[in-house]
Amino acid sequence: MSSTDTLVFTDMDGTLLDHHTYSFDAAKPALASLKQKNIPVIPCTSKTYAEMVELRDYIGLTGPFIVENGAAAFVPHGVLSQKPVGAIWQDGFWCQSFTSPKAHWLKLLEMIKPEFEGEFTHFSEMSIDDIVQATGLDEASASRAAQRQYGEPVMWLGDEHRKSEFLRAVKARGAQPLEGGRFIHISGDCDKGAALRWLVQAFGRQSEKTPRAIALGDGKNDIAMLEAADIAVIIKSLNHPPPTVKKEEALYTSTLPGPEGWTEMLTKLLSLQN
Repeated sequence: MSSTDTLVFTDMDGTLLDHHTYSFDAAKPALASLKQKNIPVIPCTSKTYAEMVELRDYIGLTGPFIVENGAAAFVPHGVLSQKPVGAIWQDGFWCQSFTSPKAHWLKLLEMIKPEFEGEFTHFSEMSIDDIVQATGLDEASASRAAQRQYGEPVMWLGDEHRKSEFLRAVKARGAQPLEGGRFIHISGDCDKGAALRWLVQAFGRQSEKTPRAIALGDGKNDIAMLEAADIAVIIKSLNHPPPTVKKEEALYTSTLPGPEGWTEMLTKLLSLQN
């Protein structure tokens, strides 16, 4: 199976990585099999560019990746036979952005802060130690997580009713908030699904066949990606209910959580042990 036949798009925290420990040990056999079959594994995550450059090397991934909930896609030189349409060259990658820069969303949060005083904080107001406490990351990883380019993670401190009002307020001002496993991500009209479709089209342009997209995720911010994929896999979470995905066929749910469920489902779908 060639790299243009199938693309695997994956969320990170709670999917490829354990929600609490960030370990991907249980996924290593599946990752090795996918590499042997030349099937790209494409992270599609709320994480930043700085985080993913480090993390993809640690995991051993060499292909494209999507950051900040679909805000931008990065394609390494040589992965595609031609420059992706609309992309710019940045730090050794072709980069396609899909939303406004972070400064725009920080101004929005400043505008609504008086209405929700004391009910939320966000990364730009948090110290690195605060981010460490909120995420469980080590200090270096927390520093990379803070280097956002396109959006801003909000930590909600109030009750559920007020959170609904907060979400309505930011939407009324042009943001498209996405609820992840830990934070509300404030950004523009972009999502993991649109970024997935862009990459599928970019791969499709260099061959006669559009590749099949398999997507795996566990949270609300994965819904657009799961719905855009040809095959969608909801990874069981021990921390929150499964996302509601509007997809009538080719929708699966793992029986195991995190990287165990990731390996479980890809092994079944792609016969990785054969």
